Amino acid sequence: MEEVYNDAFNITDLFFNTAKKYPNKTAVIFKNKNISFSELEVQIENTAQYFLNKGIGKNDRVLVFVPMSIDLYRIVLALFKIGAIAVFLDEWVNKNRMEECCKIALCKAIISTLKARIFIFFSKELKKIPIRLGVGFNEKNPGRDLSETFYDDIALITFTTGSTGIPKASIRTHRLLYNQFIALEEKLEYCDDDVSMTILPIVLLINLAVGTTSVIADFKSSKPNRLLPEKIIRQLKKYSVNTIIGSPFFIKKLSEYIIQEKKFLPQIKKIFTGGAPVFPSEAKIYNKAFPETKIEIIYGSTEAEPISSISANDLVNLKNDILNGLNVGKVSAYAEVKIIKIDDKNIFINSEKDLTEIVLPHNTIGEIIVKGKHVLRDYLNNEEAFKRNKILVGNEFWHRTGDSGYITESGNLFLMGRCNSLIVKNQKIFYPFVYENYFQLNEYIEIGTVIKITNKVSAVVQLRDKSKESLVKDLIKEVEPLIEQIIFIKKIPRDPRHNSKIDYQKLSNLLEKEVFIPLNT
Repeated sequence: MEEVYNDAFNITDLFFNTAKKYPNKTAVIFKNKNISFSELEVQIENTAQYFLNKGIGKNDRVLVFVPMSIDLYRIVLALFKIGAIAVFLDEWVNKNRMEECCKIALCKAIISTLKARIFIFFSKELKKIPIRLGVGFNEKNPGRDLSETFYDDIALITFTTGSTGIPKASIRTHRLLYNQFIALEEKLEYCDDDVSMTILPIVLLINLAVGTTSVIADFKSSKPNRLLPEKIIRQLKKYSVNTIIGSPFFIKKLSEYIIQEKKFLPQIKKIFTGGAPVFPSEAKIYNKAFPETKIEIIYGSTEAEPISSISANDLVNLKNDILNGLNVGKVSAYAEVKIIKIDDKNIFINSEKDLTEIVLPHNTIGEIIVKGKHVLRDYLNNEEAFKRNKILVGNEFWHRTGDSGYITESGNLFLMGRCNSLIVKNQKIFYPFVYENYFQLNEYIEIGTVIKITNKVSAVVQLRDKSKESLVKDLIKEVEPLIEQIIFIKKIPRDPRHNSKIDYQKLSNLLEKEVFIPLNT
């Protein structure tokens, strides 16, 4: 994508320019249906007029509750086209979560599938939305003039997972989406012959902007345990997919199946994954399943994607002492990263000099902050979230990631865990990622971490083999004698978005209801 300087700008311009360039090329494949760029262009134009006729216009917020499909992208791009604001909800949300998001966004319209409209009958908040539409549209609508949109008009509102409280509504302007597209486009290394399977909604938008054919995986993110790798492999082969972009959970499950069933896929040239930490032991599984594939692990967040990246080969082969934390590679050329002192209070500074005073030197652990054109600035109706997560320096701002880590002199960024999950006891700091990395190296452990429960430093472990409980307990005591209790549970809760990251708050709430016996009793 080339830099654009015109103040009047709509992110859909990228798609429509691409549709003119590749009119007959397949844009999206979904459940044995496919649509070309030119066909999708016509449908978007008709849907845009349909929305105008239904009373949706510029700056109206529209709640979109539609799973990944051709319909989703037709609807979202049509809303962008008319200058409306797409308020996007993940497929996994429940009724309470949807109502929380409605209270924040105050939408004028809702567009949902028939199944999702059942929520409306049982929700006071959803009933307040005056315009309620399904995913259909009229093929022909009278042409109406479109309002001009500008770089700083809001295009999209998405929500954080809300695992640490009420979800934050993240504002993406047309400018921010454009800059995010540029940063990710370079990292994803698009080629003209790419056929890309992705389960990440924002990436498919970029695919449409650059002219890459997208195959939507036969997988519901709301039901991760129902993932059937054999179905995915059939899709990969049928549509000659050569690029996969998905969560670590998705890539790991696919890799494990390929190894087990010896169904190697040499046609896959590139894999990109992100949204959760990937430790060296997991990267080894990726490499074993896809030995000839370039595999890149991207570190970022809802507010800043990408921040840094590392290849699976480097993660596995570089010297990685587990005490060093998790290597997430070199910082993106589009991002600037600093490490500051960890402070759970809001940070107010007056100048660049004040910022310098809280910045830490190389190899010193602190909170990771990031700046860049693709880094999100504002939250909707949430001044407190802005104060907590942003540091203003004149007209510029830095985003506080909430992750602890450090930068080496060679420029590699390492993660040590969420700042609010660090444990300080008896003048020792316990960094979760050190232990999570160690636990993943153990063949008997599926996943594990260290948190504080009832004021005790506690190792929490999900086993692959329950018969090895006593052995695992002895190994943990040997490695870290300062751990006060070891807790084995059936399943450690994961984040609802990607089913990859440990949900520390949910885990803590779960364990605090139980009574456990410390090791020294």
